This record gives sequence, structure tokens and C-alpha cells, in this order.
Amino acid sequence: MNFRIAIIKCFMLYFVFKGRAKRAEFWWFFLFLMILGVMTSIIDSTLGTQIVTNNMGTITEVDDQKTGIFSTVVQLITFIPGLAVGARRLHDTNRSGWWQLLWIVILIGWIPLFIFFASSSKNDEGVNYNKFGHEEE
Repeated sequence: MNFRIAIIKCFMLYFVFKGRAKRAEFWWFFLFLMILGVMTSIIDSTLGTQIVTNNMGTITEVDDQKTGIFSTVVQLITFIPGLAVGARRLHDTNRSGWWQLLWIVILIGWIPLFIFFASSSKNDEGVNYNKFGHEEE
């Protein structure tokens, strides 16, 4: 699977949380999200469309937290397919998609998730079948 096909597939399976996703599909889409995030931040900075808020969510002059209009729109558009491909990737490793809630545990929750996302889909016997179905071709 190449970069373009992975992006198209993730958007075609926008609300599909069932099934399995190979490592390539997940990591290409992850790279796409990172590149898109950097690009929208640059666009927001260049056009001056950043909104500065404090931790309470009110607009302030203090440089607490910056978000931009373009970045926010892109994050809203890509949030669901990102969760969906993450759930499918975890299914491929024979884990529930609910493991994604580890992202909430700040600083340490993402460590086991990255290990899960990077792990092989084969079990100890080398079989690609798990409780979430057969491996996709």
C-alpha cells in the first residue's frame, strides 16, 4: 500500500470502526495527519488566523495556547477517520479499539499505544486470523 492509496482508503472508510488495517495503512495516514497539521499551522501563522486562548478557553493576550481556524477545521475533518483507522489497526493486533483511550493518559498512555500500533498482526503460530476477522488482502 502506498501513501495515496492509504489516504483514500481511510477517507472512504470514514465511519468504519470494524475490520482490520495493516501497519502501512495506519502509518501512512498518521504521516498524512502530521504533514497536514504542520501545513495548516503554517497557513494559520502566515494568514494571522490563529486564536490565542488561555486554559479556561477564553480569548486572551497571553500566549497560553494557540490554535488556528484552518487547523481546527482540518482536525475536525480528520478526527473520525483517524480514530477509525486506529481502531482497525488495533483490531489487526487482536486488541479492542477502545485501547485508543490510552491517549487520554498524558505522558505515558501513548507509549503502549505506539507499541500496539507497530506490532505484528500475526499471532505466535504465524496465523493472521483473530477475533476481529481474517486479514485483509
